[in-house]
Amino acid sequence: MPLKAILFDKDGTLLDFDLTWGAAGYHVMKTIARGDEAGFERLVDVTHYDIENRRYRPTSEMVAGSLDEIGPLWAKALRRDDHHAVGLEINTLFMEAAPDYIAPLGDPAGILSTLAQQGYQLGIATNDSEAAALQQAEILGLMPHLDFIVGHDSGHGRKPDPGMVDAFVRHTGLPSHEVALVGDSTHDLHAARAAGAIAIAVLSGPATRDDLEPHADYVIDSIADLPALVTSL
Repeated sequence: MPLKAILFDKDGTLLDFDLTWGAAGYHVMKTIARGDEAGFERLVDVTHYDIENRRYRPTSEMVAGSLDEIGPLWAKALRRDDHHAVGLEINTLFMEAAPDYIAPLGDPAGILSTLAQQGYQLGIATNDSEAAALQQAEILGLMPHLDFIVGHDSGHGRKPDPGMVDAFVRHTGLPSHEVALVGDSTHDLHAARAAGAIAIAVLSGPATRDDLEPHADYVIDSIADLPALVTSL
């Protein structure tokens, strides 16, 4: 079944989730707590943050959630009622931290360049904000290879719902079975399946093969294996 377009999740697929957001998360939580150590400790608890290893555990809402879910969670921990403002502040603080903490998984720019040269239409669909996705794609040198970028606030819903994939399918003008979504979480795979697209799991994020394989059409170790897989299809 030949593919003609590929949509990528971002965190855990193109970016090393632990090295990027695990490390930045400590800084962001300290900053937003504004010296309130009890509030910081509650953030550590509700986000399932492993403070010793500076990473979010696989059970954390931070792994695949959007600011619509994370904002209220952090606001409650901080004893704040302005959920929307907290969400915006979280996004701003992580964007400010991104240049110092962003860590690609392998060579995403090289992989996307190879796929673009082979004629694939490429995009990113993330439960992060669209502005953050654009910023990080720019930092990583991905923009020349991308036709499409959407976040949870782009008007297409958020994964695991199929709206982002549906929007990419419309953008490409292709039938959904010629489009794949590559991601490291069941949210990604469920979104792909719900849209009638091919679901490709990568094992470069927090989830295990046992977590992902039942929901995927294909499982690969990382996007480094993607060119060989799509060629075989």
